[in-house]
Amino acid sequence: MKRRSFLKGTLAGSAVAVAAGAGLLSPRSVLAAWPESAFTAKSVSDAMDSLFGTADNKASGDIKIKAPDIAENGAVVPVTVNTKIAGASAIAIIAEKNGQPLAANFELASNAKGTVSTRIKMGKTMDVIAVVKSGGKLYTARKNVKVTIGGCGG
Repeated sequence: MKRRSFLKGTLAGSAVAVAAGAGLLSPRSVLAAWPESAFTAKSVSDAMDSLFGTADNKASGDIKIKAPDIAENGAVVPVTVNTKIAGASAIAIIAEKNGQPLAANFELASNAKGTVSTRIKMGKTMDVIAVVKSGGKLYTARKNVKVTIGGCGG
C-alpha cells in the first residue's frame, strides 16, 4: 500500500468517526424510511394495504417461489422469489399465519431483475405469499411450507 493512500484513508476514516461521535451523523438521518405500520400489521390484508395502498391482488403464474416443502427449522426458512412480470417495482414476502405476516419487502430499480432471496421465520406450517407490484397492480403466488420445528417461539 502506498503511503499517500494510507494517509488519505486514515484521515477520511477519522473525520467520519469524529462526525459520528459528535452526533452529526446519526443513523436515523442516514438510513431510509421504512414502512413500520406494514411490518407491525397483524393480518395479510392490513400489511398489503399499509405497504402498497391496496390489498387487491391477482394470482399470477409468472411468479415462482422457491422454498422447501418441509422446513426442518422454522427459524431459518430460505425463500427465493423470481418473477417474469415486466416492470416489477417491488417484491414482498408474507408468511401468512405469523403474528406479523410481512417478512420482507424489496424495492427494485427499473433495470433490476425480478429476483430476491432471503431467509424468514415461520412459527408453524403455512403459505408463503409472494407479492409483486408492477404498474400499480399487485400480483401474488403462494407456496405451502410445512414447518417441523417452530421458529417464532414454537
